[in-house]
Order: sequence, then C-alpha cells, then structure tokens
Amino acid sequence: MKEIMAIIRPKKVSKTKDVLDKLGYPAFTAVSVMGRGKQRGIAGEVNCELPPEVLGKSGGMKYIPKRLISLTVHDADVELIVKAIIKVNQTSQIGDGRIFVCPVDNVVRVRTDEEGDQAIM
Repeated sequence: MKEIMAIIRPKKVSKTKDVLDKLGYPAFTAVSVMGRGKQRGIAGEVNCELPPEVLGKSGGMKYIPKRLISLTVHDADVELIVKAIIKVNQTSQIGDGRIFVCPVDNVVRVRTDEEGDQAIM
C-alpha cells in the first residue's frame, strides 16, 4: 500500500475528485493548506481578501492557498492514480503542485477492524 499526497490548486479539487471516483478511489482527505514553491505568488490564483500575514512586502504573497489531498491506494494502482492526478492538474504553468508517494505499513478501518487492502476500499 502507498499513500499519495498531492498539493494542487484549489480550483482543481473538484475535477481531481471526479477522476479519482471514476478510478475506484472515491475516498480521500482534502485539507486547505498554505505554502509556496518557487513562484512566490500567482496573481490569478486567489479571488478573495487575504490577511496581512499572507502578503509579502513587495505586493507578492508570502504563502499561496493550495489543497493537500491524501489517499491510500493499492501498490498496483499507484502509477495509474499519479498519472490521473497529473493529467487533471497539469497546466504547464508554475504552481501546478507536487505529488508525494509514501509507503504505508498498514491501514485499519475503525468501524469494522478490517486491515490492509480490505480497509482501503
């Protein structure tokens, strides 16, 4: 099993959710996060008022709103899921995000005590 964590643009969450659902992975966690990569701010990415601690002195942004999605998948599905996330989120512009793939030792479904692969689906 692997955990796939993807940092993506907020505008892409709905399309990402739809493609993951079609691939048989409807369950994932999405969290609003703030961070930045090399771009240090994208003018068209945010259409709301931002608190002063987010804005930089030069008018750029110290931190950029993103979404972190996380899901655990079968080893055999990692490549498929990563390619799907890339296809939906790739704009070829700075700020498209990152995907991290990490090993998972075990998964336990709290409600049923199922473990391993049975607990994923």
